[in-house]
Amino acid sequence: TRQSLKKALKWTKENCKEGFDKNPDWFKKSDKEKEEAWEFVVKMMCIIKDLYNGNENLPDGAEEEKVGHNAICGGFQGQRQWTDFYPNCDFPEALLNTSFDWNGARETYVLATENDTLNGVSMLFGKLLTNTAQLFSDVRTYWSPEAVKKATGYELEGVAKESKGFLHLINSGASALDFCGEVKDENGNGIVKPFWEMTDKDIKACTDATTWNAADLGYFRGGGFSSRFFNKKRNA
Repeated sequence: TRQSLKKALKWTKENCKEGFDKNPDWFKKSDKEKEEAWEFVVKMMCIIKDLYNGNENLPDGAEEEKVGHNAICGGFQGQRQWTDFYPNCDFPEALLNTSFDWNGARETYVLATENDTLNGVSMLFGKLLTNTAQLFSDVRTYWSPEAVKKATGYELEGVAKESKGFLHLINSGASALDFCGEVKDENGNGIVKPFWEMTDKDIKACTDATTWNAADLGYFRGGGFSSRFFNKKRNA
């Protein structure tokens, strides 16, 4: 409904901070275009929620659409059929995979970037087994301690050494906010909580730690916004 959209836009404006724009000045979207893109991506998220859940407020003649797909998992194709012309889906993907939105804490959705069914199914299993939000990222590289030393001369230490290396995960910026590392356990370590344990303080910590940076127009000519956060070192 218009009221729901108004609520979503208000929450987004108050809680989703726009970050830096990495694009060259001659290539950047104008402030007006960015403002229009914000409204566009919020509408995208509302529509995707309706596709999953249905919406009884849809007009007569849309009886099938009113009930939705009762979906447990989905994906959005995006590149390049959509993103060459319209804002990308990073904002809806990130927030739907997050354990809260403008309605407060809620069960997470599973929405895979680029309609990647393999990642989507993996995320679904992860959600069902752990009751927590899932992070969509492409696994680029496994860096073993030996590989790191060979490439850089540096010997891994701490958690990286204990874990026998690390994975290089990267994505355009559709990362669930739960993974910002600012939700803490009793020992001060960053964790991902089940949605029913998320407090207003936790939600604020996630939104405060996240900026929404203008999409890289070399990849996404239609613009959009991507989630960005910095994971701090965990407590010893």
